Amino acid sequence: MALNVYHISFLNFPETVMKRVSFVDIGTNTALLLIADLDPDNNRILPVLHRQTIVRIGKNVDEQKIIDHAAMQRLIQCMLDFKETSKNHDAQSIIAAGTSALRDAKNRMEIIDEVVRESDIVIKTLSGEEEAAMTFTGAVAGMEDIPERFTVIDIGGGSTEITMGNIGHIEESVSLDIGSVRLTERFFTSQPPTEKEFQAAKEEIDTTFTSTIELFFSCREQVYGVAGTLTTIAHLVSGEKEFDPEKIHNYLLRYDQVKPLLDELQSSTVERIITKGIPEGRADVITMGTLILHQFMRLLGVPEIRVSIQGLRYGLALKELQRLRSGE
Repeated sequence: MALNVYHISFLNFPETVMKRVSFVDIGTNTALLLIADLDPDNNRILPVLHRQTIVRIGKNVDEQKIIDHAAMQRLIQCMLDFKETSKNHDAQSIIAAGTSALRDAKNRMEIIDEVVRESDIVIKTLSGEEEAAMTFTGAVAGMEDIPERFTVIDIGGGSTEITMGNIGHIEESVSLDIGSVRLTERFFTSQPPTEKEFQAAKEEIDTTFTSTIELFFSCREQVYGVAGTLTTIAHLVSGEKEFDPEKIHNYLLRYDQVKPLLDELQSSTVERIITKGIPEGRADVITMGTLILHQFMRLLGVPEIRVSIQGLRYGLALKELQRLRSGE
C-alpha cells in the first residue's frame, strides 16, 4: 500500500476546551485520515495530522458489485493502522464514512460488520447527496476570500460529485457514476490505452456530463476541486519534485495546464508515471481521472480550478463541530 503522511502544526492558540477527533474518508481508491482538534467555543477546526493510504476497495466493484476478500483485508489493515495512529495522537473518537464503492457493493454490510469486528471502527455509508454536501462545505472550510457562489467538483475513484451554491445553501448537486477506478476498469485494458479505448471512455464521460452540466453554467468561473485526482494533477503540473500540501492547497489549476498533461499521460506507461512521483496505486488511474477533469472543464468552459486538499473529512469535522456547539 502506498502511504503519504504530512503534519500541520498550530502554535500559541489561546487555551480553550477542545475535543480531538479522527475523521476517515473511505473512498473507492484511497482512505484518508484527518486528526483535528475541534474548538466549539471559537468555531474552529485545527488540523493535527493528515494521512492517506491507497486501499483500492473498489477493485472490480463496477463489474461485480462485490468488495472481494483481498480488498476487505486491505481496508481492515488500514483501519487498524488509522486506529493506532489516532491512539498515538490522543484522539478521543473516530468518525468514519464510506462512499461510492461501499454504496455500490452488495456485500457492504458484511464488509462493515467485519471492519467493526476487527477494529471497532463503525463506518457509515453516505449517499451521493450526503457525500456531495459534506464535500462542498469541507472544501472551503477555513479558506479566505470565498466567493458568494461557487462550485465544487470531487473526482473520486468510483464517482464524481459536482455541487453549486454558497456557504449556507446548496443550489444544485449531482453524483455521477464516473470515477477514475470505475472507468479505467471499464474501458482501459492497458496503460497507455489504445486510441479506441480512450475515445470510448471520452464518449461515456461526455454523455454523462452533458445530461447535467447545464445546471452549473451560471457558476463556472468560481470552481474548487478536491480529492486525489485534483491534488495529483496539481502536483504534476506544479513542477514540484515532492508533494507539498501547503503548495498544492489553493493552487490555481488552469485548463491550459490540464490539456498538455492529458496528452502526455495518454501515451505514458504506468512505470513512466510512477517516475514522476505518483504512487503505484494512483498511477494506473490518473490518466482517466485527468480525462474526467479535462472534459468537465472543456464542456463547462471552466478556465481554472482552485485546488483544495480538504473535502469530505472536513465536512465530517464541520458536522461534528456543529454538534458540539449545539451541546448534543
